[in-house]
Parts: sequence; C-alpha cells; structure tokens
Amino acid sequence: MTGTSRHVAILLATYNGARHLPEQIESILAQTHGDWTIHVSDDGSSDQTLAILLDYRERLGAARLVLWDGPRAGYSRNFMSMLHRQGIDGDFIAFSDQDDIWDPRKLEIALAAVAELPAEEPSLYCGRSRLVDDEGVAFGMSPLFARRPSFANALVQSLAGGNTMLLNRRARELMCRARADARVVSHDWWAYLVVSGAGGHVIYDREPTIGYRQHAENVIGSNAGIGARMRRMADMVGGRHREWNDANIALLVGMTDDLSADNRRRFERFVRGRDRWLVPRLVAFVRAGLYRQTTIGNAGLVVAALLGRL
Repeated sequence: MTGTSRHVAILLATYNGARHLPEQIESILAQTHGDWTIHVSDDGSSDQTLAILLDYRERLGAARLVLWDGPRAGYSRNFMSMLHRQGIDGDFIAFSDQDDIWDPRKLEIALAAVAELPAEEPSLYCGRSRLVDDEGVAFGMSPLFARRPSFANALVQSLAGGNTMLLNRRARELMCRARADARVVSHDWWAYLVVSGAGGHVIYDREPTIGYRQHAENVIGSNAGIGARMRRMADMVGGRHREWNDANIALLVGMTDDLSADNRRRFERFVRGRDRWLVPRLVAFVRAGLYRQTTIGNAGLVVAALLGRL
C-alpha cells in the first residue's frame, strides 16, 4: 500500500454474545498492531452483552470503543450498516464476530500482506480459520482452498469467513454499492464478489490467524468435514444456491461499470446462461469459466448446472 497510515476500523457485530465476548475483546486488545478502533453494532441483545461493552468502553475510552445501535435484521445487515456509517472511518476494515479468538499477530500479518498494494486499487485479505470448541480448544481447520481466488470462483462460491478479512477503503466503497438495507446473502461473499469482480487484489492466506468458535449458537458454523460438504452440495442441487445467486446478481447488475471488462463479459455470460436450455446453458457456463474450490464442489456445480439450479 502506498502511504503509511494503517488505522484499522474493527467492525464487531453483537447479539446476545455475553458468554464469549470478553475473550474476543481481550484478543483484540492483545494485537501487536495497536492502531485500531472497535466499532460495535448491537442488534438488541437481552443478555449481559451491553453491560460488558459499557464496561470495556469505560476502560478503553469512548474514542477507542464506539457503540452503535444495529438494524436488528441479521448479521449481514448489521455488518453492512456499519460499512455505510459515516462515523466509522479507517484506512482498513476488519470484520469481527463476537465469539472468535484472534491470534496476537492477526492484524499485523494481514496488513503486511497488503502493504505493497496500491491504495487506489481494491484489496481484500482473507484466509483459513482454526476451528475451536466452546472452550476455545482447537480441534481442526477450515478447508484449505488451493485454486486462485477470482470472480469466476466468486460467482458460485464464497472463499473465506468475514472474520478473517481485512479490506481497504476502495474495497469498502465497492461493498457500499449495495445499500445498507439491501438483500446481501453474506457480507463476506459480497466482499469477495466486488473486489474480485473489479479486478482487485484478493489474498488468501493458508495459515490461520483466528480461532473460529463452533457451538450451538453459531449463525453460520464451519465449512469443514464431509458432512458440511455434502450439505453444501445438497443446497446447490436443491436450488438454494440459485436463490442466493438471484440476490447477488440483483446487486451486481447495479454496479457493472465497476467490473473489469473481462469480468463484465463473464458476468453477462453467467446471467444469460442461467435461463437457457441445457446445451446453451452449459456452453455459457463453460465460457464463463466457473469453478469451485474442491472436487466435490465442482461435481455439485456440474449437477446444479445440468438441473438449472444455478
């Protein structure tokens, strides 16, 4: 990145997260990179979440931990509302869940990865997660994705959890092409779509820098394991991915001028191909170069394409 300013606005979405919230905030306080502000948007918690946040604000100061009222419309809408808030500023944005555990060098590593990238070009850093149980004990890893990040992949798959992401100002601007109240399937998928679509820089780190907690209250949960992979295939073949693609397409249509020329053509082929008969549909998808990150994922992609479920 050209320039030296590296202030990170940490966007933390909360809802009844009192049990694990202190551990997450403490892991942020332990960061080796100390130039940050925590912005917390609470979606109407009825447990001790607000009391915990007020206590930390007292300790850190109101300029270091800022509280916002969330839209009370789900986690993605909560994150999108923060991206749109004029009172939230930073050279970079980092998303935070309420129950993760950040490694001390999480921000330092992410910032180093994007340090040489031009500030005027959109950039997105993301990566794998270390899976931890309810007590914070590691028991596995999120899937390792080996194929290069691209818009051809982003059209049919999200790459990484928002809790691993760091994005620059230009990437934030692109994400805000969608209104704060838009039907965004997932803020992290949207980030991957717009940055890759604009021809920006997407850096995928194979080494995890967070503990992603797995427990009954998780909104999304892990993508790891054969069971999760089979569920994703069932979602794709069953048509749920078509609904998600409908939502993504509706938003991307409004920002085609931001897409690179190649990706604009790719997007048009994808959109036109979805409603064609079998052979023209398959030809359009092949020309669009669509792919998922795993063999089983690509098998599901082929079946969904054959059945018209994309």
